[in-house]
Order: sequence, then structure tokens, then C-alpha cells
Amino acid sequence: MDLEHARQVAAQAAQAAGLLLRDGVKGSPGARPKGEKGDVVTDLDLASEKLILERLLTAFPTHSVIAEESGLLGSAGAEWTWLVDPLDGTNNVAIGLPAYVIGLALCHEGRPVLGVVHEPVPGHTWSAVRGRGACGPSGVRLAPPYRPWRHGPVVAWTQGHGVSRAEAHPLKMRLDLGVRRMLQLWAPLLSWAMLARGDIDGFVGYCAEAVDLPAGALLAQEAGMEIRALDGGPFPEGFEGPPQDRSFVAGPPEAIPSLLALVGSA
Repeated sequence: MDLEHARQVAAQAAQAAGLLLRDGVKGSPGARPKGEKGDVVTDLDLASEKLILERLLTAFPTHSVIAEESGLLGSAGAEWTWLVDPLDGTNNVAIGLPAYVIGLALCHEGRPVLGVVHEPVPGHTWSAVRGRGACGPSGVRLAPPYRPWRHGPVVAWTQGHGVSRAEAHPLKMRLDLGVRRMLQLWAPLLSWAMLARGDIDGFVGYCAEAVDLPAGALLAQEAGMEIRALDGGPFPEGFEGPPQDRSFVAGPPEAIPSLLALVGSA
């Protein structure tokens, strides 16, 4: 498998979908309820996903795909599986907030080996191949220097759509008291990109969604970030397993002990 070729195909698909989204948000996104947890889906999600699926399945007809809206296409447990989030930040788009991205990951036997995150508004693409590092626009290597906190860390937060407000609220509220600023962007892939760039100091997730997690986590890891389970143990790779396995603390290796201490006290 030529992962550099796969990176190029994925990046081009995400960028083409990004142009579609950027034009589409100028009008009505056609938002409607999705599920019973307050989530929404728009016509833009569906159009972006259709474009991406056509490109991936044309280039890699033997691969399976798990897409946010379409579910599984191909055989479950295939050797190579793509994960597609065609519009991460749908709730933001629905209220006119231009904070959204597109995320694609390629997994080999369940293990992420390629991640692509594209932000349509500035037109920036970040990508990573396992063991080969992460890069941003124009191929610039992502390796932000560690910056010690002066007045507490800036930390992003995400939680899965299946998590009730009452379940996550105590942890989030107490964690908020120990940080300088808590970001809840409702676009976790954007938070992963910010962490990989060094724009924020840490990222905490509680039962995060499976489809968008691998692309962002791999991007951050290849940029030099470390990811741990909430109890400080190893963070399981991949998208399989129960939601609890997708709870994490991420940040620069030098900051992980302090971030875990904040979570532990919360």
C-alpha cells in the first residue's frame, strides 16, 4: 500500500469537499434533527460525503469505508478501512459559525496509519502518516516547541454525542476551574489540529466519537503529542471498542503529568 499516494488522494478529496462546503455555507445549509441527542445533519454533510466516497472508492475499490452519514460500505473487518467525517462541526454551520473541518483516516487492520484534516475557511490541510511525521500547508513539518504554562493551560474539550449533559457536566465543570481557558468547539478535529500546531496546551475527551478520533489523534501524535487514558494508562489506538476507551488526555509529553493531575483532581 502506497501511503503517500493515499495521502494525496485523501487530501485532494477533502479539499474538493471543502470548496463545496465553503460555497454551500453562504446559503441555507438545510439543517434537520439527527437522533435524539440534539445533533443535526445538513444537506452539506450529505453532499460532502458523497463527493469523498466517490473519490475514495474509485481510487481504492477493495477498501471498506465507514462514513459519518452512510455507515459501513464494504466488508466489516476489511484489511484497509477509511473513516470519513465529511463535516465535523455541523452544529456550528447550522448557526452560522465558521468553525468546521473535514476528516479522513485510513486504518490498517483497525490501526490508524494515515490522517487528513482540512479546514475549508482558510483552505488549510494537515496530514500525517504513521512514523513519517505530520505536515501542514505547503508541506511544513508540524513539530511545535513545548511552551510551559504561565497562568494555566488552554485546554479543548470534547464529548461523544451519546453522552448526556448530566454525565459529563461534573468532570467538565471541575476541570474548567483548573485551566486558564476551556474551548468547546463542537468540532474535535479542529481541536486536534490546533493541538498539533501548538495553538493550545491540551485536549481532553470523554467518550469521543469513533469516526473522527483516529485522524486527529494520529495527526497530534505525529506532531509529537502524547495521548493517555484518563487514568494515565495507555490510550488504545483505533476506532473499535466501547466509548469509554475513547476518553483521553492529550498534550505535549512534558505537560502530560500536569494535565493528568488536573483531570484527576476534577
